[in-house]
Amino acid sequence: MLVFIDESGDPGLKIPHGSSRFFTVALVVFEENGEAEACDQRINLLKREIKWSEASEFHFKRNSDNVRQAFLNAVSPYSFFYYGVVINKDPKKLRGEGFKHKSSFYKYACSLVFENAKDKLDQATVVIDKSGNLEFRNQLATYLRHKMNQKTKIIKKVKMQRSSGNNLLQLADYIAGVINRSVMNQKKRSDYYRSMIAHREISVQIWPRTQIPTLSLKGTRR
Repeated sequence: MLVFIDESGDPGLKIPHGSSRFFTVALVVFEENGEAEACDQRINLLKREIKWSEASEFHFKRNSDNVRQAFLNAVSPYSFFYYGVVINKDPKKLRGEGFKHKSSFYKYACSLVFENAKDKLDQATVVIDKSGNLEFRNQLATYLRHKMNQKTKIIKKVKMQRSSGNNLLQLADYIAGVINRSVMNQKKRSDYYRSMIAHREISVQIWPRTQIPTLSLKGTRR
């Protein structure tokens, strides 16, 4: 079992100064490694079809509408499923020092999406984008193994790879971007892209809705 995780938006809370309104984490799961390999090969073929180099990277936010549609059409037949968690960063709904620190915020969002998916995960290899702060990514890997393996071994190992060299991390980027745009509902084709892969969606949680959570720097909790 292979799991790929990526995000859309940012965990910053300075919304009036450029931080995103929502922060989305997406989890893409392949139960069979062979299906993941087939999807990976299809993405490589798509690059040739649209006359991109093999080193080119699909990125939802930067790609054109035509490329987005081509990508989602290409991957939709393959047997993966996905979960998403969207954090509504309304300052009236979030309180606690933990939310003011990007690292603890990010870990909390990841723990939510893994918690939602844990019944489907078994001895999973989790792949995280290596880009960004490597020390933090290593902390995240340790955190996830400790958090999710308390009763059974849901996560077998965590690997760090660069999205530029991993087509399936690019798929996770696309899923996160599609979810985020759908929730924002302010841009062109906000629901259309999500409808293209709706048959692969297990759940997308928008959090919080009515409750006012507290996030402690000493750990994360509901």
